Amino acid sequence: MTDQIENVKAWFRESILIKLGVIAIITLALLIPSFWIQNLIQEREGYQSQVIDQVSNQWSTAQLVQGPVLVIPYKKPVSANSQDKGETAATGTIYILPQSLKIKAGIKTGILKKGIYEVTVYNSNIDVSGAFGKPELNNLGIDPAAILYDKARLVFSISDMKGLKNNPAVKIAGQNYSPEPATETNSPFDKGLEVSFPLQKEQDFAFSYQLDIKGTNNLSFTHLGKTTDVEINSDWANPVFDGRYLPDYRTVTNKGFKAKWHLLYYNRPFPQQWADRDSLLTGNRAQEVVFGVKMQLAVDQYRKITRTAKYATLIILLTFVSLFLTELIRKQRIHVFNYILIGAAMVVYYTLLLSFSEQMGYNWAYLLSSVSTIALISTFTASLLKNKQASLLFAFILTVFYGFIFIIIQLEELSLLVGSIALFIIIAALMYFSRKINWDNH
Repeated sequence: MTDQIENVKAWFRESILIKLGVIAIITLALLIPSFWIQNLIQEREGYQSQVIDQVSNQWSTAQLVQGPVLVIPYKKPVSANSQDKGETAATGTIYILPQSLKIKAGIKTGILKKGIYEVTVYNSNIDVSGAFGKPELNNLGIDPAAILYDKARLVFSISDMKGLKNNPAVKIAGQNYSPEPATETNSPFDKGLEVSFPLQKEQDFAFSYQLDIKGTNNLSFTHLGKTTDVEINSDWANPVFDGRYLPDYRTVTNKGFKAKWHLLYYNRPFPQQWADRDSLLTGNRAQEVVFGVKMQLAVDQYRKITRTAKYATLIILLTFVSLFLTELIRKQRIHVFNYILIGAAMVVYYTLLLSFSEQMGYNWAYLLSSVSTIALISTFTASLLKNKQASLLFAFILTVFYGFIFIIIQLEELSLLVGSIALFIIIAALMYFSRKINWDNH
């Protein structure tokens, strides 16, 4: 009976299948700290976003330049019933968009630091010019005699007034005006500036003004003109053009970029003029005609680390399989506890990658973390196997694994193709090295 118990113990101790089962359990158990690390990455990324928002609120947020819009009040006819009740004449509003709108923006960028994080800020001088056509009152069904031309207003806006560095000088039909904060009543924008001026009856006119503003990360514009031309010159070398419209022309160098847009009114979701709908240029409809440029830093290390951490289980599994095959081929047993220690080192690798990347960027952090982890595990393996050649071979295998993951992370669009081919090769290699192992031996 004692011999049978000892035989069973020896079978459990020497069985290949039992050992594989234990390794599988260890691999699954290591998923728990891997999930913790992914949560830590999301937490650090969220903290970075909070810092960026805090700096943006203190400096000035991303700027959206809107306008101008010509606003003209008119008298509405009063019905007989209203007159009997003593009601006075009501007032409506006509909104007219520019016939032509030209914007030239020069952007000078800078970096603000808060702790370990950096935020892109900018100063921009923006020249806005164009012309308005005369109101087409027949299309609106409004009596020309009811138009209050002497109370016309030119309204324009930037999204964060805190970023306005001085009061812009507005020129309308050759006359200079100083704008005031726009009234909330009958304003086409949520907030903005306006100039009151006497509009010549049924005449078109030219306008121009300059904006000296500051903002963070993004500068955007709204397509309001019947023809809208926007030109941007900046010293930022890594622009990202976003919004509904991409530039018709762009040049990007290591010294900055230039971009030009030429837009027609055919793809605008609102007409050239309308009456009594002051909310037409706000909300989702207005967002459809927003375009511009992002000047954010290349702070995508959190996204890359997240993608890297998703391969943690694969790397740990391949490492354990490689170590297990080394154990079988060399006929040297490695204790399960040593597998746990190696797995723990491979999990800690991702905390090293996260902390280093915040200080030196993803690529250097990946190199330093990988070299440190490979050196630690290969040295530990050498002490277990008492063989330097085997540890060097194992270090080479780990280098191939980590190099493989790095290449996949860099290849955005080809990552699936390259990863699939590499996994196929790895499976083929495992088949080759395991073909002479007698799995029924124990």
